[in-house]
Amino acid sequence: MASISTCFNISPSCGFYSKPSNFPRPPIQFQTPLFSGIPWKVREPRVSVRSGTVKASLDVASTIRPGGSVESDKLPSDVRKRAMDAVDAAGGRVTIGDVASRAGLKLNEAQKALQALASDTNGFLEVSDEGDVLYVFPRDYQAKLAAKSFRIKVEPLVEKAKATAEYLVRVSFGTALIASIVIVYTTIIALLSSSRSEEDSRGRRGGRGYDSGFSFYLSPTDLFWYWDPYYYRRRRIQTDDDKMNFIESIFSFVFGDGDPNQGIEEERWKLIGQYIASNGGVVTAEELAPYLDVETKVITSNDESYILPVLLRFDGQPEIDEEGNILYRFPSLQRTASSQRSGRKEYVGRRWSDWIGGIEKFFKERTWQFSKTSTSERAMVIGLGGLNLFGVIILGTMLKDIAVKPDGLIKFVGDIFPLLQIYAGSFFAIPLIRWFLVRNRNAKIEKRNQARQQCARALELPDVSLRRKLLSARDMAQRTVIGQDRIVYSTDRDIIEQDYEAKEWDMRIREIEKSD
Repeated sequence: MASISTCFNISPSCGFYSKPSNFPRPPIQFQTPLFSGIPWKVREPRVSVRSGTVKASLDVASTIRPGGSVESDKLPSDVRKRAMDAVDAAGGRVTIGDVASRAGLKLNEAQKALQALASDTNGFLEVSDEGDVLYVFPRDYQAKLAAKSFRIKVEPLVEKAKATAEYLVRVSFGTALIASIVIVYTTIIALLSSSRSEEDSRGRRGGRGYDSGFSFYLSPTDLFWYWDPYYYRRRRIQTDDDKMNFIESIFSFVFGDGDPNQGIEEERWKLIGQYIASNGGVVTAEELAPYLDVETKVITSNDESYILPVLLRFDGQPEIDEEGNILYRFPSLQRTASSQRSGRKEYVGRRWSDWIGGIEKFFKERTWQFSKTSTSERAMVIGLGGLNLFGVIILGTMLKDIAVKPDGLIKFVGDIFPLLQIYAGSFFAIPLIRWFLVRNRNAKIEKRNQARQQCARALELPDVSLRRKLLSARDMAQRTVIGQDRIVYSTDRDIIEQDYEAKEWDMRIREIEKSD
């Protein structure tokens, strides 16, 4: 794609620095490539501070072309939703670090999400006197995005369709058990009736082909009378006891109820990001251990390699304090647009459970359940499954003893009999295998939870060395709140207007300096 690059300089007299100084101030340079198709005021600035110079490079474009692509549609749905939740929680004015810490996203994921959202919702950028970049969104940005994106409009329908499909699968499996029992025992009765009628017809005049002598009429709707069309409404009402109907309990017994830790990794990174940000962006490895997968043997050693995933996700870097302790600084999480205060060194020395600030003391995985069914429901499901398996065994023996070629219902059952055998066998084989897997998985989860809890207890009552390390981390903590008084440039206003205001501000500062 061709691009036009423009560069303009703002002279020192513009006075974009909030603190006056007697030293000459270098010019602030904005290098602005213009890309077609994306609004000029929403591309991510690349800001660097070098030798006292604030340099912001902004990618901007003139207008949104009608029918252009929606940048937010290119984002994964969970990343977009988490970023939007973080923006809403921060009040619509955020830094990349704010979104990364609140949503638990990687910094590059948060940056791409903010770029896309700002591009599609007419958001704009603000640059502080130290080169920090803030994303500002209008209050109705979600409505604008929903009106623009077809994908966002159909997502609720897709989610409902998926939920309905999952429910139909669960109910269909239970329905298959009832249908299998009906078919198996109906065929057994038909075979017994046909054998008796054949004995009675011996010696009679003439002959006839093999006929079951049994008529069976079954409407397909008879198998679905126990389906619950108001499943979701009932489940919302009965969330306390978490009940399920009998047909669902059949599926739950065989296949379980899904992963209880689904989406828990997102919660883990949210906890870690919020903890780092709330402690000024400087933490020790021991503070993050309760949220990570740490083995017991690592806790007793000086190995801190378990913190590497956190450093990669939030762009952290190790630092050495005066006493030789290794601390970890996360610069992006030290700059925020939120004025909410966070903990500093005054929290050290108190019980960890008191100064954790509402964040979970340690990350706890949930153990797997074999099934959420009650004991009575499970007994009934096992009984029906055993009845079906017994019937399949008896029917298999009877089908082998048929001397003549069957027709009608018996022929149909003979054709699908391998499927009935597979269903009856897997009905008990799958739960048996799953039971061993659940036990093994839960043992590992309990081991990880115990290790994290042990790390949390060590922080509640730290020894002397750990206490000094925590104090050092709080001393090095730094949390900078970027208010409106520190904004020197905004893509929401014309650059000439901002240059005029800056010159007027600089003239007033000089008048104050002369009067002093």
